[in-house]
Amino acid sequence: MIEIMDELGWVQRTVAAGGGSVGVLLKRRYDADAEDVWDALTDPERVRRWFLPLTVDARVGGAFQLEGNAGGEILACDPPKLLRVTFGGETSIVELRLTPDGDATTLELEHTVPVELAGSGAGALFVGPGWDGALLGLGLYLAGEAPEDPAAAASSPEVQEFSKRSAHLWAAAALASGTATQEQVDQALAMSLGHFSPDV
Repeated sequence: MIEIMDELGWVQRTVAAGGGSVGVLLKRRYDADAEDVWDALTDPERVRRWFLPLTVDARVGGAFQLEGNAGGEILACDPPKLLRVTFGGETSIVELRLTPDGDATTLELEHTVPVELAGSGAGALFVGPGWDGALLGLGLYLAGEAPEDPAAAASSPEVQEFSKRSAHLWAAAALASGTATQEQVDQALAMSLGHFSPDV
């Protein structure tokens, strides 16, 4: 049985700024081969079992839509290594990179937006906890422990506590990056907690 709070320690988090953009990078290893992880990330039937219902035209120039969430255009698709998409807007870019690691796979998820949109590295607190939750869901699914209703589970007290701890980890990462002031991080943290963990 996976203890979900332990999952927070399995992710490396980095906040960076440069070239007019701000980005978050999450890196995590899964005990599954790259083809299986890729399929879990791109097959609509599998994605809905750990994240959200997905419609997708899986080709460069195709589009995707997560039900009740973001959609976008597929910019690069090289199975089972690389997927790059716009995410909710043309200047919001998400890139997934998969690297085989023996019988396991290292997944890197990078989300970049223009600095004008993020404000500073503190903008990481608006997306980082959500991506931590997604990587948690993927990990539970690959381990055969995904909840029957992922959307409902995301609002549970346990997952809200997970998100609360995640937000504090992203606050620390933003400060360590030197891309945000303490005041900017404190303001972003308050907003992040209100969004991701309103009941805890």
